[in-house]
Amino acid sequence: MFSVFLGEPQHPLVPGNTTETEGSKVIGAVWTPLVTFDERSRTVTYDGAAESVTSTDNIRWTIKLKRGWTFHDGTPVNAQSYVRAWNYTALSTNAQGASYFFANVRGYDDLQADEGGTPTATTMSGLRAVDPLTIEVTLTDPFAIFPLTLGYSAFNPLPEAFYADPAAFGKKPIGNGPFKAETAWVPGRGMTLSRYDGYAGADKAKSRGVVMRVYTELSTAYTDVLAGNLDVLRGLPPDAYASARDVFGDRYLQQPSPDITSLGFPLYDPRYADVRVRRALSMAIDRQAITDAIFLGTRLPADSFAPPTVVGYRTGACGRWCEYHPDEAKRLLAEAGFDTSAPVEIWFNAGSGHDGWMTAVGNMFRKIGLTYRLRGNLQFNEFLSKRDAKEMTGPFRLGWVMDYPSIQNFLAPQFATDALAPAGSNTTFYSNPAFDAALAAGDRAPSIEAAGAAYDDAEDILVEDLPAAPLFYGVDQTVWTKRVSGIRYNILGEVVLADVVVGGEAVT
Repeated sequence: MFSVFLGEPQHPLVPGNTTETEGSKVIGAVWTPLVTFDERSRTVTYDGAAESVTSTDNIRWTIKLKRGWTFHDGTPVNAQSYVRAWNYTALSTNAQGASYFFANVRGYDDLQADEGGTPTATTMSGLRAVDPLTIEVTLTDPFAIFPLTLGYSAFNPLPEAFYADPAAFGKKPIGNGPFKAETAWVPGRGMTLSRYDGYAGADKAKSRGVVMRVYTELSTAYTDVLAGNLDVLRGLPPDAYASARDVFGDRYLQQPSPDITSLGFPLYDPRYADVRVRRALSMAIDRQAITDAIFLGTRLPADSFAPPTVVGYRTGACGRWCEYHPDEAKRLLAEAGFDTSAPVEIWFNAGSGHDGWMTAVGNMFRKIGLTYRLRGNLQFNEFLSKRDAKEMTGPFRLGWVMDYPSIQNFLAPQFATDALAPAGSNTTFYSNPAFDAALAAGDRAPSIEAAGAAYDDAEDILVEDLPAAPLFYGVDQTVWTKRVSGIRYNILGEVVLADVVVGGEAVT
């Protein structure tokens, strides 16, 4: 077995309610999605549980499943395993964070109700299991990139055991992936996964298992890797940026990541409701200076709402608002009548190396006549819950990692009205009908290529409204001990745990 670093997940380990990075690492090991993605072309490949995904009109889709797949409890993975899971995730009374991803399935609206209300249905009319290996999905409108979305974990199947006791399942999940839960999740400690010998996929685990170990501080995890007490660490503490490559040599891996860090604005707070204020705060930040001085080149300045690794990225899409113009920032604040007597509270999660760059952001705000207060004492799961609950009192760290290779994934789940938290990940609580309409136009396009212009229009609207200020693109760093090998990233920027070999000899 080998051990890996993990932060505390926000919710129990259920695919439909896991929309953040830490829990997703466990989900990615315990489940295999319907489809996968080609590393170069960013197109769908069928190395997952689906044999094919087809449509003649981009509205009615047929998903054919591969034979022989089982859950870790030995029960078969069939069409009903997906249909029932998707209905559960979509039903508003189940309060699943990935509910939004089913919003374009016919009948989804019938599963939604205001808080305290009762939905008119519990199953989506556009979803049915035709036979044990065939799923039919009918959408409300054409959606050319639907096959891409099926690579996201929200579309994973659930066994019947889940419905018998969802709470227990969330501690010790049962999936269809290369690893199975050997022990139950212990908050603050983690869990152990073991190789699933009955796995039907091609990417079988090459080790006996993996210990997912929770840390509250990156620096502690880095010390443990140096001492040989932790095998794999993705992400470095700031004080290791300059030295890690020399320390680890060929046990250091770095490459651009499909993610973006932004500064989100709480649009429900009147202080940040004026777009001039948001533009001013964005132009007050010298992104290049922070990437050079704080990150030492381990991040790249953002100039768009999506990273360059994503299909649909446009160089300089954010324009002037993502450039450093402190004098213009001062002028806009004055025009907006922004109260400079009260500090700007800047929110981020603790223990992940954000203190340094957030302090730099605060000091740049100071240069345009503001004071600031750092609010960085919450653990990751606590921070996310406060974001969802509209409890941010100032700008906050907003991170997004690609779920599927389209710019639509960076626009819709974070900023569409249908994606307002808690049903989605729109935690700025931005809502603009024009933006939603442009997204919908892209979704209805006859092909992925034809959707590009409409998604460009949507991003242009987002740039003008600026509910969040794009800051940095990720550059992943991973280090590991001498006892493991085979470290590589997948298209989503995660270490492929199934490929890790312990002691130089793969398990067969």
